[in-house]
Amino acid sequence: MKVTEHIERAKGKTLFSLEVLPPIKGQDINSIYKTIEGVLEYEPAFIDVTYHREEHVYKNQSNGLLKRLSVRKRPGTVGISAAILNKYKIDPIPHIICGGFSKEETENALIDLNFLGVDNVLVLRGDAMRSEKAFVPHPHGHPYAIDLLKQVIDMNEGRYLDEDLLNPFPSNFCAGVAGYPEKHYEASNLKTDIRFLKKKVDAGAEYVVTQMFFDNSKYFKFVDLCRAHGITVPIIPGIKPLATSKHLVSLPQMFFIDIPEILADEVASCKSREAVYDLGIEWCIEQCKELIAHEVPVLHFYTMSRVKNIRKIAEAVF
Repeated sequence: MKVTEHIERAKGKTLFSLEVLPPIKGQDINSIYKTIEGVLEYEPAFIDVTYHREEHVYKNQSNGLLKRLSVRKRPGTVGISAAILNKYKIDPIPHIICGGFSKEETENALIDLNFLGVDNVLVLRGDAMRSEKAFVPHPHGHPYAIDLLKQVIDMNEGRYLDEDLLNPFPSNFCAGVAGYPEKHYEASNLKTDIRFLKKKVDAGAEYVVTQMFFDNSKYFKFVDLCRAHGITVPIIPGIKPLATSKHLVSLPQMFFIDIPEILADEVASCKSREAVYDLGIEWCIEQCKELIAHEVPVLHFYTMSRVKNIRKIAEAVF
């Protein structure tokens, strides 16, 4: 079932969803199952499965020189999506990214997902590799998320890269895109960023999932600006509970978001790691209650494949 259909059938009730990370190469899928089963009783409407681009690593050779290798540390997005659908009958939403993939590789992944009965994808540009200062697209891939989105929509309309195919069968993906209540870090300002988001919606995106935020007023302002710019699709808030004092530094660095002063001050006053963890849960519960009161369509949790705190939050608000 499509994300938009889930939202329509809920008739105004806020749904629960989460995001999981593929395990590191060499590990099995049971870590994913353990994550899902930790919150299964709250009936997640759908589960996002992230996609990770390659990284460059350097290994010593017998001659003393270093050899650069391209390694994908978290493969398995398509397989995990199929496993979730098969085992739990929950709709998976695989992330599809520009970084590290050619157009042909993207098309083949979409064909596999279509054969598997996956109805949704989340279309993202993706981040730069850690060894690069700025995002560099695959030489035969897409530079921007909107270009990748257009490839998905083309397949939905029966247009494949090979224009000589006879009677190609159209896919039927519900494509989502990302939104940034505090603007994308490369955007000059929030309104400019929203204009680019509007172009994605006009190109065929059917829903938006936001970057995490800790101040609901920024989400509400973002939604108001989106509506003022003619964006009418569902805007799903992305939520992550703060879990350690290190998050005060790491989350703004990695995701270009602000931590509210009052939250930072309360973390600073905590006497133990456990107190910080509990504070993060309490803050997130209040966030979620306010968002539900504003009738958000879904609460989407960024779990990093850890759900002990997510379970406590869900218990309090669902």
